[in-house]
Amino acid sequence: MPAHRLLTAELELTGRITTASNATFLGSIGGTTVVYKPIAGEKPLWDFPNGFLAHREVAAYLVSEVLGWNVVPRTWLRDGPLGKGMVQLWQETEPGQNAVDLVATDDVPENGWKHVLEGQDEKGRTVALVHEDTPALRRMAVFDVVVNNADRKGDHILAMTDGHRHGVDHGLTFHSDHKLRTVLWGWLGETLTAEERDGIERVSEGLDGELGESLAELLTAEEITALAARCARLSLAGQFPAPRGGMPAVPWPLF
Repeated sequence: MPAHRLLTAELELTGRITTASNATFLGSIGGTTVVYKPIAGEKPLWDFPNGFLAHREVAAYLVSEVLGWNVVPRTWLRDGPLGKGMVQLWQETEPGQNAVDLVATDDVPENGWKHVLEGQDEKGRTVALVHEDTPALRRMAVFDVVVNNADRKGDHILAMTDGHRHGVDHGLTFHSDHKLRTVLWGWLGETLTAEERDGIERVSEGLDGELGESLAELLTAEEITALAARCARLSLAGQFPAPRGGMPAVPWPLF
């Protein structure tokens, strides 16, 4: 569907996603299935300003586009049946695929997976949090550092049929304070690839041009300055960072 139609054609509600923490609906725009999160349905948070989670979701999409890795599905702001909100193209995932998983510690795969941490399940059994060791997921981990994602849960990663991985639910991003909470810690300390460094550089350069102008309509000047600083630190370090600060390094729940 042409871009202008996605912005102007009627958005019809077809269902509600009841597992989401904020009001989240399935909808249709001229036969195109979308996710719709009205700003009016956002729950207040103590550490993020009220009424701007939708803006952060769109900002995350814009950064994803400049990185060039298609991490975030197409996302935009528009009016809907419950007022202005975030709209995102719906993605059909591959059944049975899990990019992130909890397994018994004795069953951690030897190849193709990264071991993040260990803990106990509700029955007291020792389990391990693992995730795929793939270029697509590595790029998502870099993206999360850049946008300061405070909520990368396992279920916020969509496994597509072609092996690609989409990231969704980016309302808790771009805070000016360090907030990184993610399940994707498997590459801690590893050297960034040339492709990853090039993507970060594209964002840094974009902040002085069109990307910066677009983000200025969605984020505060302080948040954009912090974004530039994160890109600079990541490029200078040249490797995946370690957890820091007093906040938990992983979101809760993990999924």
